Amino acid sequence: MKIRIFPVSIIFLFIVIFIVFLKGLKNPNIYKPKTDVKKNIPLLNFELFESNKKINSNEIFVDDEFYLMNIWSSWCAPCRDEHVFLIKLSKEKNLKLVGLNYKDNFINAKNFLDELNNPYEIIITDKDGLVAIEWGAYGVPETFLIHKKKIIKKIIGPLNIDLVLEIKELVK
Repeated sequence: MKIRIFPVSIIFLFIVIFIVFLKGLKNPNIYKPKTDVKKNIPLLNFELFESNKKINSNEIFVDDEFYLMNIWSSWCAPCRDEHVFLIKLSKEKNLKLVGLNYKDNFINAKNFLDELNNPYEIIITDKDGLVAIEWGAYGVPETFLIHKKKIIKKIIGPLNIDLVLEIKELVK
């Protein structure tokens, strides 16, 4: 009697484990953050990239203009890939580009911009990563479209041609 219960219970246990794993595979719990945010920009103090001068959010983001704030680093390969699209967007009349240099060495960041050209009207630094956290960023690159001091679009990852067209449409 004991000999028959043991194999049956082992088989039953494997069947239960198999069903649990099968259900887990069929139910992907992929978290996708919201990209249409519509929330106020954080009011923070920043340090300018070239001069180390202190400046705050109200001095950078004026009420009625569109801004594209891009979080980037020289060590970030996708940042290098998206840079071409930032150059294209910098030519838009209705849009001002703000760069947030994230956890980067100044000389490396300067060389990055010298090599690929600087699309930004203003660059602020985030040496310890706290500014990006306040903005709700997950990493680099990440881009925020801002209008009337509100984040109206959040782009996680590098820009591409479809996102550029979407940004141009929103800025019109």
